[in-house]
Amino acid sequence: MWSLETVGRPICAATRGQFQSFEQHLATAASSRLRDRAVGPGWMNDEEAIDMSAPEQEGRLPLIGDPAPAFEAATTNGPMRFPDDYRGKWVILFSHPADFTPVCTTEFMAFASMTDEFRQLNAELVGLSIDSTYSHIAWLRTIKEKVEYKGMKGVEVTFPVIADLTMEVAKKYGMLQPSASTTQAVRAVFLIDPESKVRAILYYPLTNGRNMQEIKRLLLAMQKTDEHKVATPANWQPGEDVIMPTPPTAQLVDERVAAAGTEYRCADWFLCMKKDPGT
Repeated sequence: MWSLETVGRPICAATRGQFQSFEQHLATAASSRLRDRAVGPGWMNDEEAIDMSAPEQEGRLPLIGDPAPAFEAATTNGPMRFPDDYRGKWVILFSHPADFTPVCTTEFMAFASMTDEFRQLNAELVGLSIDSTYSHIAWLRTIKEKVEYKGMKGVEVTFPVIADLTMEVAKKYGMLQPSASTTQAVRAVFLIDPESKVRAILYYPLTNGRNMQEIKRLLLAMQKTDEHKVATPANWQPGEDVIMPTPPTAQLVDERVAAAGTEYRCADWFLCMKKDPGT
């Protein structure tokens, strides 16, 4: 019986040696080129040095504090220029493995049901998968017309979903992780602030859905930090006590501890807490 495997086997066997020789040639050429460019301990000329601070470089995950990598893409809501279209707003950019998959369907319903909550916090949702716009539209229509989950029914997804068939955006944001899949994005979440800086990064495996309430809690915590210059402790919820910045000098340490009382309390000089200034 003929198959792609049996047809391809003789070709692969006949050409394997040629490919290996070609790969060895490329490796040798690349090594020679690097040696030619070496200039003492700096290894490369300044003009030719790789800028490892550029998150757009393929294969490099953007880090917290980096500018959000820019891109243009087609979405279910029309063309998008990112981050230009969202300046002045928080963005929750999240990827999902594929349309018409069960875990992703529940996630989209949960996100869609919270769209207005996020907008009240000056935050917009943006989804992405390595599927076409037509696939996205068909899937979102199916969700609205047929799927019921945890009391949610007739859910309409109004936020844009990026079509990333070329994987351009997924690669820029490190959403492809080969050990998990080479063709599906993992469940990544990037929280991007109004200055278009990456502020938080979350990753979930393909098999487990995200906690949208935790994403909202994290957004609220970062907004609290920005507005009031405080930190938030473990499991913090709005209205609970916040952490004061640690004093930078020995004198201020003594003053901080001595003044503890009605306005704030100190477990020790490095852990002082006060009431949520937004309540």
